[in-house]
Amino acid sequence: MKRVVVLGCTGSIGTSAAKVAMDLPDQVQIVGLAAGRNVSLLREQARQFGPVAVSIGDPADAVALRRELGRAVDVYHGPEGLIRLATLPEADLVLIAIVGTGGLQPALAAIRAGKDIALASKEILVMAGEMVMSEARRHGVRVLAVDSEHSAIFQCLDGKPADSVRRLVLTASGGPFRTTPRDAFETITVEQALKHPSWQMGRKITIDSATLFNKGLEMIEARWLFGIDMARVGVVVHPQSVVHSMVEFIDGSILAQLSTPDMCLPIQYAFTYPHRVPSDRVQTDLARIGSLTFEEPDTERFPSLLLARRAGEVGGTLPAVLNAANEIAVEGFCKGRTGFTGITRVVRETMEAHEVMLEAGLEQILDADRWAREFAGGLVAAG
Repeated sequence: MKRVVVLGCTGSIGTSAAKVAMDLPDQVQIVGLAAGRNVSLLREQARQFGPVAVSIGDPADAVALRRELGRAVDVYHGPEGLIRLATLPEADLVLIAIVGTGGLQPALAAIRAGKDIALASKEILVMAGEMVMSEARRHGVRVLAVDSEHSAIFQCLDGKPADSVRRLVLTASGGPFRTTPRDAFETITVEQALKHPSWQMGRKITIDSATLFNKGLEMIEARWLFGIDMARVGVVVHPQSVVHSMVEFIDGSILAQLSTPDMCLPIQYAFTYPHRVPSDRVQTDLARIGSLTFEEPDTERFPSLLLARRAGEVGGTLPAVLNAANEIAVEGFCKGRTGFTGITRVVRETMEAHEVMLEAGLEQILDADRWAREFAGGLVAAG
């Protein structure tokens, strides 16, 4: 029995994790649930799974939950609540599915409490990959991939050493604008950007998929998760989204993990690792799919990949700046304060203005994050 805490239980990853737990009642027990604002779904999940503790963002919601759930469930709130759940004595594994940077401190707290962590929040390793992986080694815990691309690489590597790898190849669907002419990018709307061709995801990651910033962030995440330098991490566009990623080894062999798109598969693998257990959720009919195609990404139309590569190569505080500026720019786009191409412009100008600190601890990383948000916010406001 794997006892699991889900941070971000009401988002797309969290609800998929709930499906996996329902599929495997004899192997997965949810002992903690944390949500941001969706108190009604958190209440429903708490009644369904009977966790020992829950957390919600707003203290007023926490008061209501205590009254409704009774004394059998401890109720926490805010950032401190996330830390309390991440360090629950009853937990074996903490799934971190919080959008943005809010999962970093809970991730470190879970690691230091001796918990394995399953990462669906790529921002954690983008911001502080070296620190997180170092802490995991120090405390002897696993950092398991939940992103479909990183889960695929994890499965293909299967414990093989980094020096046996020629390169990691992350696949990208290309998003909704894979074939859109560059001169049409200026008029792209939020509604158009939210129509992803392959996946049903939250708003932020869907916009990131449209700009390919998600793939850039995943490159940096892979660099730390698998101990591979940025020069050996690449991207290929694969519109069918059946090959989730590949590993090319030094002898020229390429291993790939394939399945129809469904986040329940990588979540289940993280929950049951190192074992595989039966599931009927994912069915892949290759004959019906017919063909799999691959293309080089167009970095002129999607310069986000170049910005991310630069941030990953330079390191220090620059990846945190890239991530924070992108969050602010995406928010600005969704609120109509900047255009689609303005997302990349804001990130690039914020990176150019930043004085990189190469030897950065947590305090310096968080300072860089705050600075980048303020600077990028000014750029968005200026139009």
